[in-house]
Amino acid sequence: MLVVVALGGNALLRRHEPLDAAHQRANVERAATSVAAVARAHDVVVTHGNGPQVGLLALQSEAAGGSAPMPLDVISAETEGMIGYVLEQELRRALPDTEVATVLTQVVVDPDDAAFASPTKPIGPVYSAADATRLARARGWAFSNDGDDWRRVVPSPRPSAVVELAAIEALRAAGIVVICAGGGGIPVVPAPGGGLQGVEAVVDKDHASALLARCLGADVLLLLTDVEGAFVDRGSSSEQVVRRADPASIRALPFPPGSMGPKVEAAAAFATRGGIAAIGALEDAARILRGEAGTTVTATADGVTLVPPRRN
Repeated sequence: MLVVVALGGNALLRRHEPLDAAHQRANVERAATSVAAVARAHDVVVTHGNGPQVGLLALQSEAAGGSAPMPLDVISAETEGMIGYVLEQELRRALPDTEVATVLTQVVVDPDDAAFASPTKPIGPVYSAADATRLARARGWAFSNDGDDWRRVVPSPRPSAVVELAAIEALRAAGIVVICAGGGGIPVVPAPGGGLQGVEAVVDKDHASALLARCLGADVLLLLTDVEGAFVDRGSSSEQVVRRADPASIRALPFPPGSMGPKVEAAAAFATRGGIAAIGALEDAARILRGEAGTTVTATADGVTLVPPRRN
């Protein structure tokens, strides 16, 4: 069975953790352990988010002074290399007899996508309301509420094609675990003189992972994050976790547009075409595949099944 495992940016760098290499390394080691548990039983392609990391590099670029800040497409490429490098090392430790390779991946987006006029993708660290207001005035950034905090948001156009798909397929056919489409991939559009050029955006990792899974003919799309599944009435006394749902039923439920919303939509889109999609916590990867944890979206489900959340 071919499983596309998508590691959320917040699973690789937890909320309110310092944005430093040591914390990222520790979290990537934990992620590699979960991915390895899946890879021992199935063929695996790994994707990952980059929301916290791309925001940090954007901040560093802004603070450098003396030159124009790096564009987001270049910063996305930097995060693909940075996170891919650490993931490769940790996966090689967890799977010593397996070859692992990172592919810098470009994804084609529509330059006329309405997302460019309506930023929704959170990047970077969390801020207080006062700091978010100050930065919005000083730098012209857009912000959105993220729980009790605020985060910068940028355009997130839908991906339509994976440029390096043939290379990814060739590596996978050779038995190599491929890390690709990091951070949703590097957003590109057709250039006026031919070829491709980058654009100022961050592609949603979940939509890019669903596109990749569909193009590869994957059996399962596994979206791993820092929560146990898709919650209904999140944060209230009546909150519940969706255990199983069909695509139409889960799409009818309300989810935050900048976080769980894209995961649910990506899962529903993949399941509509006959695959199985699941959302859940990084440490539950193997249990999610067995249907014992997380949220599973499949066309064979009937409506929505809700369960109480775990209480730690």
